[in-house]
Amino acid sequence: MTNRPALPPEIARRRTFAIISHPDAGKTTLTEKFLLYGGAIQMAGQVRAKGEARRTRSDFMQMEKDRGISVSASAMSFEFKNFWFNLVDTPGHSDFSEDTYRTLTAVDAAVMVIDGAKGVESQTQKLFEVCRLRDLPILTFCNKMDRESRDTFEIIDEIQENLAIDVTPASWPIGVGADFMGCYDILRDRLELMDRADRNKVAESIEIKGLDDPKLAEHVPAHLLETFLEEIEMAKALLPPLDPQALLDGTMTPIWFGSAINSFGVQELMDGIGKYGPEPQIQAASPRQISPDETKVSGFVFKVQANMDPKHRDRVAFVRLASGHFKRGMKLTHVREGKPMAISNPVLFLASDRELAEEAWAGDIIGIPNHGQLRIGDTLTEGEKLRVAGIPSFAPELLQNCRAGDPMKAKHLEKALMQFAEEGAAKVFKPTFGSGFIVGVVGALQFEVLASRIELEYGLPVRFEQSQFTSARWVSGDKTHVDKFVNANKQHIATDNDDDIVYLTRLQWDIDRVARDYPDVSLTATKEMMV
Repeated sequence: MTNRPALPPEIARRRTFAIISHPDAGKTTLTEKFLLYGGAIQMAGQVRAKGEARRTRSDFMQMEKDRGISVSASAMSFEFKNFWFNLVDTPGHSDFSEDTYRTLTAVDAAVMVIDGAKGVESQTQKLFEVCRLRDLPILTFCNKMDRESRDTFEIIDEIQENLAIDVTPASWPIGVGADFMGCYDILRDRLELMDRADRNKVAESIEIKGLDDPKLAEHVPAHLLETFLEEIEMAKALLPPLDPQALLDGTMTPIWFGSAINSFGVQELMDGIGKYGPEPQIQAASPRQISPDETKVSGFVFKVQANMDPKHRDRVAFVRLASGHFKRGMKLTHVREGKPMAISNPVLFLASDRELAEEAWAGDIIGIPNHGQLRIGDTLTEGEKLRVAGIPSFAPELLQNCRAGDPMKAKHLEKALMQFAEEGAAKVFKPTFGSGFIVGVVGALQFEVLASRIELEYGLPVRFEQSQFTSARWVSGDKTHVDKFVNANKQHIATDNDDDIVYLTRLQWDIDRVARDYPDVSLTATKEMMV
């Protein structure tokens, strides 16, 4: 433990975490059940029910509802027992990994959801590496145990090998697939039995005094009990016990088994987040770190969502509070512009419902509606010039030209594209030569999302066409060298929405040529979203 003073109780009870997983591992369903247990919703929406009923609570964009995938990271806050949970649901689809990456800068822990049949999948691995960069504590939930799943030891081995992290079982499954009947809660010596009949019902919990308690045999059929006792003996011999400090350091992950769709194992996971998850942490910033127990309020924007409410052209900046006790109506300094901003209508997100936030504490995530003043990476403080570090912007891997269906509406298109660029949904480059815009994204699905959003939100049909360029790099260096470089390569040069100079490339050869011919100019694939 560190020798930091204890946090004020209101801050210490905050748990801010993200849920990460491969698409289809059941992340949205798990989010639903969290809200169900937190009392935020009365009935979890089945992701695959019909028509209106299949609308899940955390997916609010039209496209998410049509396709049943999460595209934008949404934040939700709710109370659970004596904790206050701030949950950020991230898109699992790899085409939206940049949004996810930025979201992980705003949380103190991550819950990794894996599918019991598929184990660790490629996207989980990518997201996990991001958590690794920040030493985020990770809690694991192995979902879909009520379907045919792999051997428990095999799943644990795979996590240990692929992700290089110690795994300790917090619960152990009894039976697999159709025989799956529940779990033994190792941390609290309880038998948890699953009710397959009612999916919104909390599992029945039976207290056990150790593994030789005769009560086990009353509830578990003999053939399952025998296998279970053998496995748990092996697990105790081979796997390390839970070390809360190793979890906080990010070197060990406890794993719970369950079935989110049957509401099973979710409550144990939530108890685990409350008991072992980190309280709000120190935030890296320059010129100094920000500690959550400071009395002055500070926070940073990690996401901007435009047009959350299609009736109003609003833009909501998602702000993670890094310190202090925020009250509605406070004046905070917008550090980049050096101007005060009165925050008169901040919102808390309770699933897709918003409520005015009268107050918020360090660790909370609030939304600040604004008309474009706030961008990703902006810091808000009570006057001190602090800048939160480490929110990256990545070079896009796919570039296409964007044209308005109606040439008279080019100006409207520019406005729509700039809005999406500031939201971080895409990179928009304006070439020095020629007209039109080049839009860059990380994954092909984003072009579809953009086209459908521009049409829905702005009434502008657009088309994306193949571009001669394949990637983009930010140009930096001494002004005289950069000017010389720009003049010699005009047909490759564009500017992004911050007016930074960008070099558009067709082949890796272009990048190598610049390195050879212009040693004083550097091309980078990421830029910090800071001023």
